[in-house]
Amino acid sequence: MAITLTDTAAERVKAFLDNRGKGIGLRLGIKTSGCSGMAYVLEFIDEISEGDQVFETHGLKIIVDAKSLLYIDGTELDYGKEGLNEGFQFNNPNVKDQCGCGESFTV
Repeated sequence: MAITLTDTAAERVKAFLDNRGKGIGLRLGIKTSGCSGMAYVLEFIDEISEGDQVFETHGLKIIVDAKSLLYIDGTELDYGKEGLNEGFQFNNPNVKDQCGCGESFTV
């Protein structure tokens, strides 16, 4: 499987990287957090670490560490607005349940 971006998410990532002025891509990972157990982590990075998996989509690099990939393989990252809120949305086929606020999940 792979990690992918929608057109809207790709445009947003490109804009963030352009505004940042440097960076090779977006790191997507997970951390233990929240009421459901795991939460997503996004950060723009300048180098790839040993053991990272690199996925290319829309001319962008999405970097995922091996541990996180077990939980997010097949995820599509989208970007959207709902009312006053806007941000990245994770369409993860591995999620079995998530908290009511959508900040954490279990697989």
